[in-house]
Amino acid sequence: MKTINLFVVLFFLISTTTYAQKTFTLSSDDLGGEATKAQEFNGFGCSGENQSPQLSWKNAPEGTKSFAITMYDPDAPTGSGFWHWVMFDIPADVNELVTNAGITSLKLAPKKAIQSITDYGIKGFGGPCPPKGHGFHQYIITIYALKTDTLGLNENTNPAVVGFYLWNQTLAKASIIAYYKR
Repeated sequence: MKTINLFVVLFFLISTTTYAQKTFTLSSDDLGGEATKAQEFNGFGCSGENQSPQLSWKNAPEGTKSFAITMYDPDAPTGSGFWHWVMFDIPADVNELVTNAGITSLKLAPKKAIQSITDYGIKGFGGPCPPKGHGFHQYIITIYALKTDTLGLNENTNPAVVGFYLWNQTLAKASIIAYYKR
């Protein structure tokens, strides 16, 4: 009986490990469970370094033709959340964004990738800047595997329109959440 139980446990561990490794996954060398002053926006009452985090992804589904990245704060006191980063048309052969790829002036983003406007009214990354005393906000960073090479949008497209196009073209998505308060 112990042999059968051991076999069942081993089978379960091997099968779940095998399947878990094949899921579309997003990770970051710069972010843990919380954002830091390095990611905090510099402006809007905040004094951080506004560094976009390093991001990497793996196991994109078959048929992926491009990627998009967004960073969204659903806890912002706006009635509609707050979009901090919108990048799309990332080529399918790319699987990483280096630290500060979201700072458009540094030109570290992949060629052909487009960074459109955020709710700050800027193009590229705009870090966390929750109101003082408002408690922890969650910053959801999502990678989208898309079934199209390009969304056909430009750098002046607002986040809601980009989101609509992403919704129509997404094969898979993966997210990480970082929390931040001031």
